[in-house]
Amino acid sequence: MKVLKKTGTIVISVLLWVIILVAALYAFTTMATRDNQNVSDIMGYTPLVVESDSMAPTFRAGDLIFIKKCDTSTLKEGDIICFHTIIDNEYALNTHRIQKIEESGDARSYTTLGDNNNGVTDTHIISDGDIVGKYVGHLQNAGKVMDFLSSSIGFLIVIVLPMLLFFIYQVYNLIMISIRLKKAVAVEAAKEAAVAQEKAAQQNVVTERKAETAESEAAKAAKDEAEAAKAALEEARKLREEAEAIKAKAEKELEAAKNQQNQSELKETSEEEQGHKAEQEETRS
Repeated sequence: MKVLKKTGTIVISVLLWVIILVAALYAFTTMATRDNQNVSDIMGYTPLVVESDSMAPTFRAGDLIFIKKCDTSTLKEGDIICFHTIIDNEYALNTHRIQKIEESGDARSYTTLGDNNNGVTDTHIISDGDIVGKYVGHLQNAGKVMDFLSSSIGFLIVIVLPMLLFFIYQVYNLIMISIRLKKAVAVEAAKEAAVAQEKAAQQNVVTERKAETAESEAAKAAKDEAEAAKAALEEARKLREEAEAIKAKAEKELEAAKNQQNQSELKETSEEEQGHKAEQEETRS
């Protein structure tokens, strides 16, 4: 499908360029004879439309002939030349064959004759200054195309309409190129956005992993601290129990010591009392 579309585009472009070239040729051939003094040319060549059969069978009415600028000193009898002349009291360009060349000093004069004019030479004798150039070839019936283009309908159909279509086609191409360019820019922007989004997602994943790692480490640290606190509490409890046991033992020992001391004091008191009694008895005796 793409190949057919591309081929169609190339064919249309070629046809339109052919039409443009034909239009340019038409414009040139129209301007070529507009000036009574000068004849336009393209790289020394001038295309002209044949108006009569005076040169048949060499070329006929409706043919497109090509005239090349030349050095008139190189012309010889039998050459076909295009020259300025007067026909029916009007300026015209005529293309006939040189029948005779006459020289007078540095000046040359030419007697011309149409191949189909039954040997009747042209009325006016021409000079070097009248000569436009030498005939070098023709395109059969191509002049009829120029004549058709000269008509209003032909100019409209063959020149104006195709040029308008070409302009519309080029505008369409520019619009399509602009649309494709916008699409390409949009696609590129979408790709960049997708890449940025992917990078952001990856960054979020990294951040989440870091957060999870931090949370895990914090939880582990909290667990370690809790276990350390629990161990410390257990140690404190044991120390407290040991302290209470030591206190109870100390109190018990103190109580025993107090009892023992009391017993000693009672014993001493009893012994003293007995001693006093003995002394009193001895005194009485």
